[in-house]
Formats: sequence, C-alpha cells, structure tokens
Amino acid sequence: MSASKIENATELAPLLGRIADALDRLSPPRDKVVDLDGADAFVWHSDDGHLEPILAVSRIDLHLLQGIQSQSDTLYENTRRFANRLPANNALLWGARGMGKSSLVKAIHGSIVEAEPGRLKLVEIHREDIPSLPRLLKLLRHGDHRYVLFCDDLSFDNDDASYKSLKAVLEGGIEGRPGNVIFYATSNRRHLMPRDMMENERSTAINPSEAVEEKVSLSDRFGLWLGFHNCSQDEYFAMLSGYCKHYTLDISENELRAQAIEWSMTRGARNGRVAWQFIQDLAGRMGVRID
Repeated sequence: MSASKIENATELAPLLGRIADALDRLSPPRDKVVDLDGADAFVWHSDDGHLEPILAVSRIDLHLLQGIQSQSDTLYENTRRFANRLPANNALLWGARGMGKSSLVKAIHGSIVEAEPGRLKLVEIHREDIPSLPRLLKLLRHGDHRYVLFCDDLSFDNDDASYKSLKAVLEGGIEGRPGNVIFYATSNRRHLMPRDMMENERSTAINPSEAVEEKVSLSDRFGLWLGFHNCSQDEYFAMLSGYCKHYTLDISENELRAQAIEWSMTRGARNGRVAWQFIQDLAGRMGVRID
C-alpha cells in the first residue's frame, strides 16, 4: 500500500469513528431484559425499554372498597377467568373521580396473587407511553405468564393521534393483542375523548357521523365497560365505618358522621378518595398507624 493511501486511511479513521458513534446515538435503545419471575407487578419505562419491578404495590384490601360491589364482582370474575387462561375482555373503568377505579384494579390483582403468587402480573403503562405499546407487547408476548396491562387516567385530547395505535394494538392490528395480555384502563370519560373534541368533529367533518365513529370506536375495543358514579351519603358512611373497623379506630358513630360530613363539605366532594383522606387525618389525630 502506498504512503499516500496509508495517510488517507489514518485521517479517515477518526471521522468514521465519530460517524459510527452518532449513528449509535440515533438508533433506538435496545429493550432491557428483566426477570419477570422476580415480582408480581412492574412499571413500563419506554425511554429505555425497561420493566421496573415493583415489590410493594400501593393498594388497599379489596373488602375495604365500598359502594362499588357490582363493579368489583364483575371485574374480579373477568380477571379470574383470564388468570385461569379462559377467555376474558379488555375493561374500561370510567366515571366519577375518586370512586376507586384504579384502586379496584390493584386490589383485585392483589387478591389473586395473595392466594397464588406469580399467577398474574400487573404491568402499568403511563398515558404518555401508549405509542410504545407494540414494543412492550413484544416483550410480553412469548412469556408463560399472564399480564394485566394497566393504564390509569387514560384519555386523548385534540390533535392527539396516539389513540389510533391503541386501537390497532387492542384488536385491529395484524398481530393483535397477545393471548396472555389483557388491557385495563381507567378514565373519567366514557369514550376517552373530551366532548368538545367530538362536537368539533361533527361540525368540521365532511361526513360528521363517520368522523365521530372514528373517535368512539376506540372505546368499543373494550368488551367490558364499568361505570362509576358519585356515592350517596349512606355509601360514604359505609366506607368510613369499614375503614374504622379494619384499623380499629375508636370513635362513636355520631362523632364519625359529624366529622366526616364537615370534612366532605370542606373538600366539596363525597367519594372514596375523600373518605380515605379523612381516615388518614383521623388516624393521625388519634395516633394510630394504618400501614
């Protein structure tokens, strides 16, 4: 090889190295391998394709969830069938805020794995990571475990097209949803879209009915719809009584009701979340731990 060629090769080597480094930075990150036997719950991080094991899930016992018995029974049966490798539906839990939608999903999972650890995995995916669903399903598809894929507070706003990828993943794509994965979502919106977004589609589309159908068809991918509505005062008191009994909070019924009514009035709401916040305040004032 001539001296000039050797000199050119020497000069090109650093440039080629920088080009290779730049291409590595531009390429998508490789999904990390995780031991799915190491925990019963995980959180999906799309930035590095990582499933983070959650050893202690933040949840309350299933029997403490009051005022939603019908929804609880239906979702538990659907989840039990899925865990037993029987047909089951994707589920959309929609309705009033603070009425235990996400708590119910976590409580049912906890009840099942308490009886049989490792039987069912709960994988939480954040709303902003929905476009990465195909990558996540690729990791879960070929495993032996059963997975409840859970997205809390799922909704879509104007100019947000990621709902189309969710539609394809749930049922419409070539691969579709893996048989060992089921999708549970909670939302304040029955159709996952704000009303003004759907009305705007009606007013601007050439064919208004077809435009709205495109939006509404996402919720149709959920075979199970469970509605959660504001609780009555009796249901509110039932929640509080159940907590007091479970955590042995020594307070008279009359005093409990008087304090609970005042608490709900200052919050401007009466629901399961407000009841739990009151119990935390009450236990703190009484010096009782509720771990």
